[in-house]
Amino acid sequence: MVAARGAESVRSGSRTPREGAAMSSALSAKGLCVSFGGVHAVRDVDLDVQGGQLVGLIGPNGAGKTTTIDAVTGFVPSSGSVQLDEQELSSMPANKRARRGLARTWQSIELFDDLTVEQNVAVAAHHPPTLQVLKEMVLPPRPPGTKVMESLDLLGLADLRHRMPQELSQGHRKLVGVARAVAQGPRVLCLDEPAAGLDVNESLEFGERLRTLTREGIGMLLVEHDMGLVLSVCDHVVVLEFGKVIARGAPADVCRDPRVMEAYLGSSGEKLIKNAEIEVNHQ
Repeated sequence: MVAARGAESVRSGSRTPREGAAMSSALSAKGLCVSFGGVHAVRDVDLDVQGGQLVGLIGPNGAGKTTTIDAVTGFVPSSGSVQLDEQELSSMPANKRARRGLARTWQSIELFDDLTVEQNVAVAAHHPPTLQVLKEMVLPPRPPGTKVMESLDLLGLADLRHRMPQELSQGHRKLVGVARAVAQGPRVLCLDEPAAGLDVNESLEFGERLRTLTREGIGMLLVEHDMGLVLSVCDHVVVLEFGKVIARGAPADVCRDPRVMEAYLGSSGEKLIKNAEIEVNHQ
């Protein structure tokens, strides 16, 4: 089996449990099912994400990746169990799951163009009660909180905090989207195609920032089509086809699984994997 050497160097900073210690999952989804009418979009999916672990969720278009994240985070009705640090979340709406420490990003970047980077992140981090909202409408703005500055620092955005969104590169705009989720103080972060539209260099920087978050103990579930990014940053990969898990394991092993190459990558799968490995090895 050919391993991606560059991937190992990027992942080397991730936290691992003590030898002999039990590995408990921060996020655990069991028997997850989602149906739309008579269509079974997600069928009996099991997922586990440990603190400080980056798990990739891949598959062809229509495989159920985004729907799985929607189900985990409470944005679509589902059956099965979703637990965060052994606390059952399946009966909770999305906002309560977020408050428990389960955050997410979206495929589209919706930044407030009239707010600075810092203010965009602060809005996401701030969840005051109604009375406090009314007070803030008439009182002078307060300085950004600790969580806001920490998330900007972690994602390399501190020097850009006073910039407006339209002044940012696509890569930095994507990082602001992640920073807004990180500022909520999540235990686990679900990322839905965060690297879409990035060039090779932007994708490399983005991957390095994700590994920085894992070193802070944040677990991540990453939906992504960029195979170079998946190989370089993920500790574990789960593959979906027609809403069902067909493979799971280490990135290099999963990507060479014949079922994955046939279902996800098609006839050009082997060439795509080789190109991704070459790209990772040159990072």
